[in-house]
Amino acid sequence: MKVKILLFAVLVAALGLGGYKLYAHCQIPCGIYDDPARFKTLNEHCTTIEKSMKEIVKLTESDDPNWNQVVRWTKNKEHHADDLTHIVTYYFMAQRVKPTDQRNGEAWEKYVKKVTLLHEMVVLSMKAKQTTDLEHVRNLREAIAQFHALYFGQKAGKK
Repeated sequence: MKVKILLFAVLVAALGLGGYKLYAHCQIPCGIYDDPARFKTLNEHCTTIEKSMKEIVKLTESDDPNWNQVVRWTKNKEHHADDLTHIVTYYFMAQRVKPTDQRNGEAWEKYVKKVTLLHEMVVLSMKAKQTTDLEHVRNLREAIAQFHALYFGQKAGKK
């Protein structure tokens, strides 16, 4: 029993002091979901990625670039792209978009569209990490909007 308590204490200390990021959702499954909050967060990540890209471009075009700030903005951009990908894969793909039988025509088509949009978001997030091309952010926002409409059963452009 003492060994279990000691291991638990070490785990708590490691998580508390080690700087590990704990995400706001689990895979137990707990059944507690806040889909609108996830969409809001996805869009916030896009805004942060966009701002980071603009700052990187502005800093690198300077006559005397502050490379420390360039690195910091780059890390920030990549961090938010990773967080966005985490929500897309671990929240939506793993937990919220349920597989359906191919023989279930309309439901299958909707499922394929959802998974395709989610995959597109992952790829666009990766491209946003690789470049400072704002087109990737615009396309990412559009993919999120399309997925939002499909997910909530709305026509594109209406929220």
